[in-house]
Amino acid sequence: MRPFLALLLSLATFAAAAPLPDAGPAKLPRWRGFNLLEKFQFGGTPVAFREDDFRLIAKLGFNFVRLPMDYRGYIVAGDWNRFDEAALGQIDQAVAWGRQYGVHVCLNLHRAPGWTVAKPAETKSLWTDPEARQAAARHWAMFARRYQGIPNNNVSFNLFNEPAGVSAEAYLAVVEEVVAAIRAEDPQRLVLCDGLQWGTVPVDALIPLKVAMMTRGYAPFQLTHFRASWAQGSDQWPTPCWPEMAGTGGTLISPAKGELSRPLHLSGPMAEGSTLRLVVTTLSSGAVLTVSDETGGELWRQALSAGPDKGPWRKNSLDARWNVWRAEGEVEFRFKLPHPVKALTLRVVEGDWLTLGLLGLRPPNSSAEAVARLTPSWDEVPETLAYDAADPAKPTLGMPHGREWLHAQTMPPWQAFAAAGGGVMVGEWGAYQYTPHEVVLRWAEDCLRNWQDAGWGWALWNFRGSFGILDSGRKDVTYEAFEGHQLDRKFLELLQRY
Repeated sequence: MRPFLALLLSLATFAAAAPLPDAGPAKLPRWRGFNLLEKFQFGGTPVAFREDDFRLIAKLGFNFVRLPMDYRGYIVAGDWNRFDEAALGQIDQAVAWGRQYGVHVCLNLHRAPGWTVAKPAETKSLWTDPEARQAAARHWAMFARRYQGIPNNNVSFNLFNEPAGVSAEAYLAVVEEVVAAIRAEDPQRLVLCDGLQWGTVPVDALIPLKVAMMTRGYAPFQLTHFRASWAQGSDQWPTPCWPEMAGTGGTLISPAKGELSRPLHLSGPMAEGSTLRLVVTTLSSGAVLTVSDETGGELWRQALSAGPDKGPWRKNSLDARWNVWRAEGEVEFRFKLPHPVKALTLRVVEGDWLTLGLLGLRPPNSSAEAVARLTPSWDEVPETLAYDAADPAKPTLGMPHGREWLHAQTMPPWQAFAAAGGGVMVGEWGAYQYTPHEVVLRWAEDCLRNWQDAGWGWALWNFRGSFGILDSGRKDVTYEAFEGHQLDRKFLELLQRY
């Protein structure tokens, strides 16, 4: 008898848990639960899941766990082709506890042969290397054999965590091969795929394969990953607020880059004599930055250059990849508007590209400045910033971020995917322990309301730990002692409402 079957039979003496909802690729249940991280990163010794997590999750009214796993933790001596039965037995046990306590178990390869978002990177690429692709298919086929016949309302497979840097066509080819391997062992197994671009972009071409998809709930990133050690520069981000007047992408690209070229717009009105402050933080090679009004009339122009002469920059270095000089620092410029304007456009009109780190606008005869902090992401297209100086003592500049913004930024493509016949859920979401707690609660409720309206389930990252409801280490929470843990009661009750 297979070890896992024996384990399941041993559970027959337990009282049956409440039945879980039926699950299919076209319409997922509105599962609600958590990621459990025992096998998320392999540290040299396989770590077992905890029965008490399953018991408490069920006791608190939730019914789902996602198990992000590092494949190195269940193979022998780094050999993709040899499986460690003892380590796999720990996964078997988690599946059995899920059945015992009425908690759906979704297995995920956070690190798969040939792919991971973590460090170190894999030595071969799942998307291009046949050996890595065959190994991934073999691993999932092994799990399919192991759990063959267990209903989809109990177990599902989430293939690869947050694919990025891969085309939809290459992703589809890998998923087709892996799904074929799974269904050769268990034709009915429910399979879910993360969206592209770190789980944010659905792939309609997966619908004919009869797989569902998982998205993410990490917007805005500067709120959810404030002071997270793995998010570069996050210790320099301003303390998050919610709702808030937020900044936008600050990278401006010249027309020489073709369709990548993009301006930054400010909507007004803005009074004559208002002071515009710009802080340039990164410059590639050289660029000419201009500011124009709504008629296209140029109000200000500044040429900037990077090179071996340090100039006003903190650092100048030669980027060997592109053989161009890169300047970094905080170079500030100010000028006054010569007449009233309805809108401003900031644009790089010549050269390469630059990044603005900050924009400030101060009304005339006022000491108060409205400030928008901008992000250096190359991928984030600048959005229009709204300026309001109706109260000159409290002017504002930015984009209003709230529930409506969250919906517009994250949901329409996924709603279209669902309308086309694909099941959707949020496989990970949450805010790190340094984001102020009251901010987390307001932001989380806006997320949850949107997902509830859409009929989507969700899994918080994590249950115990820095994103979770137990033992999160937040300094601004009044914890409640609960079964050997420190419980964030406010966050728990919020989750229970949705």
